[in-house]
Amino acid sequence: MYNFEYKNPVKIVFGKGTIPNVVNEIPKNKKVLMTYGGGSIKRTGVYDQVKTALKDFDLLEFGGIEPNPHYETCMQAVELIRKEKVDYLLSVGGGSVLDATKFIAAAVLFEGSDPWDILDKPATSPVKAALPLGAVLTLPATGSEMNGNAVITRKATLEKKAFGSALVMPQFSILDPECVFTLPDRQVANGVVDAFVHVMEQYLTFDVNAPLQDRLAEAILTTLIEEGPKVLADRNDYQAAANFMWCATMALNGLIAVGVPQDWGTHLIGHELTAFHGIDHGRTLAIVLPGMMNLKRAGKKDKILQYGERIWGITEGSDQERIDATIARTIAFFESLGVPTTLPEYDVPAETIDKITFRFKESGMKFGEQRDIDYQTVEAILKDRL
Repeated sequence: MYNFEYKNPVKIVFGKGTIPNVVNEIPKNKKVLMTYGGGSIKRTGVYDQVKTALKDFDLLEFGGIEPNPHYETCMQAVELIRKEKVDYLLSVGGGSVLDATKFIAAAVLFEGSDPWDILDKPATSPVKAALPLGAVLTLPATGSEMNGNAVITRKATLEKKAFGSALVMPQFSILDPECVFTLPDRQVANGVVDAFVHVMEQYLTFDVNAPLQDRLAEAILTTLIEEGPKVLADRNDYQAAANFMWCATMALNGLIAVGVPQDWGTHLIGHELTAFHGIDHGRTLAIVLPGMMNLKRAGKKDKILQYGERIWGITEGSDQERIDATIARTIAFFESLGVPTTLPEYDVPAETIDKITFRFKESGMKFGEQRDIDYQTVEAILKDRL
C-alpha cells in the first residue's frame, strides 16, 4: 500500500425529511445564492422546501445550469455574485449543479485574468480561495457532494475539463433518498453507471497489497448491482434508493482511493464524447470502460480476473477467456439498465474518433495508472466500441 493523507471535512445529513435542516447548516449572517438547474426542483417540491427553510435569509437565485455545466453559464453567476456581494453558495440539484457551484465559488475569487485557467492550467493557476458552499443533493451519481472535484464544459470550444481543490469541498451536503422517487429511468441508470465506473477507476488498476480498499470497492460494486435494478423497478422503494444514494457518495469521497493507484482514463476519454456530441456523462463511461478493459487487459490482468471472480463469479477457463467473460458481464449489466455501450448506438461517426485522437496527440498527454495511455491507445479503445 502507498503512503497517503486523507481528510474529508464534508458533513453529511442523510435521510428522509432532512432537506429543511439546511436552515441549521448555513451561518445566519450570510447572503446566499441558491444555484439550480432546469427547474425540476420546482416540480418535485425540493425548491419549496429549501425556500421555506431559508425564508429568513437574504436569498438570491441562479437557475438554468446545464446537465454538463457550461463555463459561460458559470461566469454569468460569477457576475451576479460580485454585483450582489453574495458570500455563500447553496447548490440544490444533482452533480452538475454542484460542479458548477464549485467552479463558481473558485472563479469569484480567482486572481488571474481568465478563470478558465483553473481548469486548463491547474499547475500554474491553482485555486487559492473560494466562497463557502453547501449542497442539497437531488440526484445520486457523481459523488460531488463529498469531494472537491468538478467538471466544466466550455461550449465555445467544445472542451470538457476537470479540476479539484479541497477549498471547494461543500461544508455540508443534505442527502434525502426520497429525491430519487421522482427521477426518470434515464437519470437513475446514468447514476448507477457513473458510480460504478468511479469505483472501477480506483479499483481496476494493479495490486499494491491493499485488500481493505479492494473489498470496500467490491462492496460498493456489489451493492450497486443489487440495488440499482431495484430502484429502476420501483422508484418508491426507499431502502433501495437510500442504498443507491449512499453508494454514489462512497464511490468518490476519497476513501477507496487512499494508498492505491488510480486510472481515470475512461473519464478523460468519455469527457471528449460529451464535448463533441453532448452524450450523458454516465453513458460515455459505459461506452469507454469495456474498450479500456479490452485494450489494457495485460496491465490490468490481475485486477480484471479478481473483479470477474469476486463480482461476477467467473472462475472457469483460461485467463483470456475469463477476461472476455468479465467484460461481457460488465456490458450486460450496463445494458440491463437500459444504457447502450457502443458508439453507433449514439450516432457517433468514425470521424469523431479522429477528432478525439487528434486532441490527445496535440496535448502529448499520457495517462492511466501506468501513464502508458497515449493518443494511439485512445484511438484503439474508441475503435473497439464501434
